[in-house]
Amino acid sequence: MPKIDLASASVKTACAYPAPYDQHCDGRAKIALGDLGGLDQFGVNLTRLAPGAASAHKHWHKTEDELIYMLDGEAVLVEDDSETILRAGDVATFKAGVPVGHMLVNRSEREAVFLEVGTRADEEVSSYTDPDVDLRMEKGAGGPWRALHKDGRPY
Repeated sequence: MPKIDLASASVKTACAYPAPYDQHCDGRAKIALGDLGGLDQFGVNLTRLAPGAASAHKHWHKTEDELIYMLDGEAVLVEDDSETILRAGDVATFKAGVPVGHMLVNRSEREAVFLEVGTRADEEVSSYTDPDVDLRMEKGAGGPWRALHKDGRPY
């Protein structure tokens, strides 16, 4: 595989969450490096958070491991009720099946840049832990992600 040309790569700013939850990720931009390189066993995203932006709502994965590696700037790792500042060179990992909701929030005055690396399971459930976020995301048998209410009703 030749070198990936990041300058011409597609940048995804849209969020897969249904309204009104999608606005939570305004200011987030991702380049799917794993997709660009044809990877199918794990995903890698180069993610940028503008000041005030969040990576996601607090969530955990049923079957997919996840790793965050900070490249530049600073972000706050919010895990359930605790917070940890991550700076360039810091790493955080999230084991599949451990029900600890997590997200990154950029509370600084400059952009935060990090790599997200995660397993690509054929079937997956992402559960959201904030009580005021009525959301569950599911993927079955390699199909697309579906947004559901916590009780299983589709959006």
